[in-house]
Amino acid sequence: MKQKILLLLILVFVSLPFTSRAAEQSTMAKLMQQIEIIKFEISVFQSLISNFQLSQPISAQSYLAVDLSDNKVLLQKNQNQSYIPASITKLMTVVVALENIDPDETITLTSKMLEPEGQSPCLFLGLNISKENLLKASLIQSVNDAAEALSYFKGKDESIRQMNQKAKELGMINTVFYDANGLNSKNKTTASDLVKLLSYIQKNHPEILRITKENDFWLPDKTGNLLKFQNVNNFYPLAEFIGGKTGYLPQAKQTLASIFDVNGKQIAIVLLYSSNRQADVFSIIKQIKK
Repeated sequence: MKQKILLLLILVFVSLPFTSRAAEQSTMAKLMQQIEIIKFEISVFQSLISNFQLSQPISAQSYLAVDLSDNKVLLQKNQNQSYIPASITKLMTVVVALENIDPDETITLTSKMLEPEGQSPCLFLGLNISKENLLKASLIQSVNDAAEALSYFKGKDESIRQMNQKAKELGMINTVFYDANGLNSKNKTTASDLVKLLSYIQKNHPEILRITKENDFWLPDKTGNLLKFQNVNNFYPLAEFIGGKTGYLPQAKQTLASIFDVNGKQIAIVLLYSSNRQADVFSIIKQIKK
């Protein structure tokens, strides 16, 4: 009996350093994660400051700034010329999801839903996930497989049909969608059409704008570790930023469809085929203020 107790004590003693070491490693991993988040936040502010200080012509091939209170056009270039929207597509994906999927509905992720590039380790095969979390992942970090999964609630083809139908209802006559995530370069829209979408969201789905300002959304990965979804619209720290979406594809360059508070008014700003959307937005806001 004494030998058994002694053996047990030895086993407990031997295991203590490993338990402590595992805890230390977990704590260190979390600390490193926080450091990386802080470093990224600093880089966002540095980028905003440097682009605010730039003084250069607007690089976007198409842009439009509209006062949403009276639909007055403040600045524009090629507002009716078609371009690829890239991830701005997700704004329409989310509108259709909000209007056609039950709030509490969930879906189990399949390999088809996880095919698009731009995946998150928090979205994995067999995961049962809510519509709400997919909405946030799509809007905040612009996760492509999250948007893809949203399209499967009603069936991918039906969701795309609903997106194009909604575009027609909103008078977006030069817009066509071929996917839910914005990776397809066949997706086409205009700055004028995107202002119509922003106006509709402002009036009917302000929750979309609120979500796009968030930067504190976390989900667990396969191992249970919480991972942060970083907001990819780098205007989110600004008080003037009301909400919106950005996008990028090599064929589309940088795109943006967002609403800003300028002189106390809500101004929709759209950029298509921009080389520097931050500098372009600041240039447009400065011109409006003048």
